[in-house]
Amino acid sequence: MHRKTIIDKISSILEATDQGYDEKLTAMLDKADRIFVAGAGRSALVARFFAMRLMHGGYDVYVVGEIVTPSVRKGDLLIVISGSGETETMIAYTKRARELGADIALLSTKSSSTIADMAHTVFPIGKSDQYGKVVGMPMGTTFELSTLIFLEAVISHIIHEKGIPEEEMRTRHANLE
Repeated sequence: MHRKTIIDKISSILEATDQGYDEKLTAMLDKADRIFVAGAGRSALVARFFAMRLMHGGYDVYVVGEIVTPSVRKGDLLIVISGSGETETMIAYTKRARELGADIALLSTKSSSTIADMAHTVFPIGKSDQYGKVVGMPMGTTFELSTLIFLEAVISHIIHEKGIPEEEMRTRHANLE
């Protein structure tokens, strides 16, 4: 029962998400000198998933907040994952990256927020009215899982469009595990 509830909810959100976002986000990734991803809490975990897959795909990518993350600069892309678009640390990161000339993309439940107002591009995942309380999916689960699957679909799009073989991706996978 719970599996079906979760799958049905995520499916409805992804169906309501603009189908052109894969190509639009891919174009932004390809244009960027370097890519930085950021999120707080469980959105940070989604950001890390995405960063790893981008690295496997051959992109120069960093997770904001890691000790080895370099400084952001003009020509870079900051991807912020924030359901509310109001997460204080993400607001600060976005403001600073914008001051330094980076492009900003926001993945959110809302098309209007503090971060959205600073972002160059906003990717609303689903429609904001789809994020009411869902029994069994507490505290942001709906957004996080929908965003994770959306971003995996973007990676699938990239792999397909660029013809990146899995064997090539494996050569970039961590081997000190």
